[in-house]
Amino acid sequence: TGFDSDNSSGDFSEANHKVPEMLDLDPRQSNRTGKHNGEAEIQENGIKRHRTSLPAPMFSRSDFSVWSILKKCIGLELSKITMPIVFNEPLSFLQRITEYMEHIYLINKACSHADPLERMQAVAAFAVSAVASQWERTGKPFNPLLGETYELTREDLGFRFISEQVSHHPPISAFYSEGLNKDFIFHGSIYPKLKFWGKSIEAEPRGTITLELLKHNEAYTWTNPTCCVHNVIIGKLWLEQYGTVEIVNHSTGDKCVLNFKPCGLFGKELHRVEGYIQDKHRKKLCVIYGKWTECLWCTDPTTYETYKKSEKRGGEQKKKLVSEDDIKSENDEADDMPEIQDTVQFIPGSKLLWRINCRPPNSSQMYNFTSFAVSLNELEKGMEAILAPTDCRLRPDIRNMENGNMDVASKEKERLEEKQRAARKERAKDEVEWHTRWFHQGTNPYTGTSDWLYSGGYFDRNFSDCPDIY
Repeated sequence: TGFDSDNSSGDFSEANHKVPEMLDLDPRQSNRTGKHNGEAEIQENGIKRHRTSLPAPMFSRSDFSVWSILKKCIGLELSKITMPIVFNEPLSFLQRITEYMEHIYLINKACSHADPLERMQAVAAFAVSAVASQWERTGKPFNPLLGETYELTREDLGFRFISEQVSHHPPISAFYSEGLNKDFIFHGSIYPKLKFWGKSIEAEPRGTITLELLKHNEAYTWTNPTCCVHNVIIGKLWLEQYGTVEIVNHSTGDKCVLNFKPCGLFGKELHRVEGYIQDKHRKKLCVIYGKWTECLWCTDPTTYETYKKSEKRGGEQKKKLVSEDDIKSENDEADDMPEIQDTVQFIPGSKLLWRINCRPPNSSQMYNFTSFAVSLNELEKGMEAILAPTDCRLRPDIRNMENGNMDVASKEKERLEEKQRAARKERAKDEVEWHTRWFHQGTNPYTGTSDWLYSGGYFDRNFSDCPDIY
């Protein structure tokens, strides 16, 4: 299995622990290509078919104590703490950022709408969907090395994406994506501040996210909510998002205010999102409600207030589980929706904005990845020849972890981190400044705040001056 080795070293090497069980993947859910990193199969419609499972199932973490590592880190900035690989998932944080694009159809909807209110509704749904893949994802993505990159081109979804780790301390990841039809640009920089508070780990969002709809000459900006992982000492790990997200349309002055509610004492508000869209005169145009783990609806403010007042009076409105029939009557595109039963209290007359995708049947054995996430580290035949040498897919620690070679992955992680430290010391000795390759520091043209902007040229594929980081 790759777990037991006579050459293991280090206090936290996974080979020094007994892993109680390996989870068996359902053979019926195996890679459709017959290979995990081979050439992708071409379907009859000409679109490449991506893999549907990982090469090896995840391992049980039941024998590992997060507390043994974190008890010395209470109140500290966790980005400077080296964590053992057992707490990771086999993806880089740059790949995790790419998961924003899983629900790109919402950007396409926004581009297609003539009404600015409907465009804002679609953008709001996209902002919520961007954090949906984190549901039940309690594994930590690998910290990107300075200069690490990740690219993804999906012709079937109509976009290409490039990201780069532009700073190590503080850790800053910059990304840029564009529609293949030149209809949108999506970019930003993210540097979450991680802190450990005894029973939970909190990731406070930093950095601006910008979406430009080129056809409508519109730009939207927002910042993600705070993410918190609970029960890191004892009990089952669980995750929540909370805080206020403000999406601003810098062309019309419209604003969407979304409140990601904390779960509260009895968990009544767990995963709930409520908010509204207002115009530049602060008039409420619609109300948005739902859960970031399930779905998002919108209705007009009068209907919403009437329904809430009826609830308070103990009226005959009853909580209703939304069935597929309800969705078909409310949304013309319901045929594309997964068969999931929502637990959101449905207000009659509401319009469905977004619904979470079904996860693969074996998702729990694959770090709770979505189908989109499963494909992100896929290394197809011939890809190494065209990728930048700094691409995440070529990282040996992530690749070995994905393949189930935990001891090798742990040693590779230590080697790469030591190589990064040695390179930093060498630059300091020679007084050489690090230069980013694909992004530069500048000012966001819409917010006026500091941001990392795409310099261009990545897809010309001149990688001769890329750093040696692996």
